[in-house]
Amino acid sequence: MADDPKPRPLPRCPICRRPAQAASRPFCSPHCAQVDLGRWLTGSYAIPGEPDAIQDNDEDDT
Repeated sequence: MADDPKPRPLPRCPICRRPAQAASRPFCSPHCAQVDLGRWLTGSYAIPGEPDAIQDNDEDDT
């Protein structure tokens, strides 16, 4: 049949590109999940945004 949708490709691990496993999805293994977590914790990944405005508290001391 021509109307059959194409089968979805298997999801890939975002770290090593191997096929993802159900137990540690979207990663292929707990190791790749830990690598990803480490990248977030060290600041390798960042969500872009406006820098926070720093308020000067010295003005309130008058």
